[in-house]
Parts: sequence; C-alpha cells; structure tokens
Amino acid sequence: MSQPKISHEVPRCLLTASPEFNDYDYCLPHLLDIDEEYKQYFIDARDKGRYVIMDNSLHELGEAYDHKRLLHWVNELQPNEFIVPDVWMQGHQTAAQAKYWKQYQYPEHTKIIAVIQGTDKNDAYLCASLLNNLGYDKLCVSYGATWYNDFFPHTNADMGKALGRIRFVQGLLKLDQFKDTKFHLLGCSIPQEFGWYNNHPQIESIDTSNPIMTALEGIEYEEYGLNYKPKANMNDHFDVEFEDIQYGSILYNANKFRKINGFSPISE
Repeated sequence: MSQPKISHEVPRCLLTASPEFNDYDYCLPHLLDIDEEYKQYFIDARDKGRYVIMDNSLHELGEAYDHKRLLHWVNELQPNEFIVPDVWMQGHQTAAQAKYWKQYQYPEHTKIIAVIQGTDKNDAYLCASLLNNLGYDKLCVSYGATWYNDFFPHTNADMGKALGRIRFVQGLLKLDQFKDTKFHLLGCSIPQEFGWYNNHPQIESIDTSNPIMTALEGIEYEEYGLNYKPKANMNDHFDVEFEDIQYGSILYNANKFRKINGFSPISE
C-alpha cells in the first residue's frame, strides 16, 4: 500500500528519539545557525543517510530565512529535498521566487520543490500552474491559508481549513497538468485530515508537529483525532526539557496519528 513519508517536528530534547516515529527528518534552517545541538543532529542525520527535507522557515519566521544562509545550508547539509522560498498567500511573488531559485546549482542528490501560495483559490491554482511550468514536479500545500475557510465554510474554523485544503488538493489531482506531480502537505489544523486523501499515490510526504504539540499540552488524541488545533507551537516549546514531557503521550499520539489516517504503525 502506498502511503506518504511522515515527519513530526520535535523539541531539541526529542531529536535523537525522533527516528523512532519519523520516516524522515524535517529541517528548519534558521535553527541550524542558532542551536549547536540541532545543527549536529542534522549533520549526523546526513552522514547516516537519513532522508532530509529542508524547509525555508517561512512559517516560523514570517518570511523565508536569509538568502545566503539558505544557500550555505543547502550545500553544507545536502538535503534530499529543499523547499525554495515562498511568500505567504502571494501567488505571483512566490512564483517569482521559485523562478529566481532555479538559477543555482544544487548538490547532486538535492531536489528543489516549491510551495503553492495565493490570495484565494483561483490565485493558488494559477500559482500551481506557474510552478509546474517552471519545471517543479513536486509542490507543497500549506495548511493555514485563510481562504480555505471561504472555500469550505464551516462553523469550526480548524475543520473548515482542513476541508478547504482537501477540496483544493482534490481539484489539483483532477487536473491533467498535474498528473505527474507529487505533493507535500505542510502541517495540519486537525490530525485526521490526511485520512481523507485515502493514501493517494501523488501525496508523497507530509510534515506536522501536531501529535507532538498536542502531547506537550497534556492532551492525547481521541479515537477519531481532534477537532481543533493545539495552541502550542515549536517556537514556544523548542527548549522544553525531557523530564518535563510525557514521552508516553508523544508515542501514543504519533501512533494514533498513523492509525486514524490509515497509515502503518510506527512499530513496523
């Protein structure tokens, strides 16, 4: 059965434990410059042959990380995939960035991928088309665009965001232009969203800290998942100490995340 590769971003204290429940490592490049332990983990991951996707830190910083430092780290770390800089909810600016970042030479085994952005669904579909025409054959879809709630109105805003993204992605998957395109889903508002894609073979990878952040709030998933997004985020919890977390809840949520979405358990 085809299923996407899964990674959950974790606080520093869980880095070395994370391969127990992560299929690959998801790297936030701004942390490579400010945290020695984080940097060493990813250097070791590279040397061990772990699959690594390097983000551009837009979600954490509000804008993509420093241009020169991104170039430095993509060449130093040689990730399997690098998400080129995008501009939040701005389709044309994102496409312009994606075109700009095509000019560079990348490590032999590094694939560059791009994020679909837009002010509304039509702008996002246009952005996706522009990125495809630029030669990007793997595209990322963020969870947080506010227009998802316009695309799929719902009394529960977090549920509406999930349903809006599902409707948008389903639209992409129906278009002949994207029949050979792979997709990465960035984050989530509710953890059970991914089951609604029914392990579609074009959805190649996902990343979300949701199971970890929920556990750090002292919450374990219900049998169906959760109907709201936890308030905790990595910026607030990156420095948490191991003795201050319930590791059993981390593992419970990571495994439950897989179960509710129809993925193989972490023990396999």
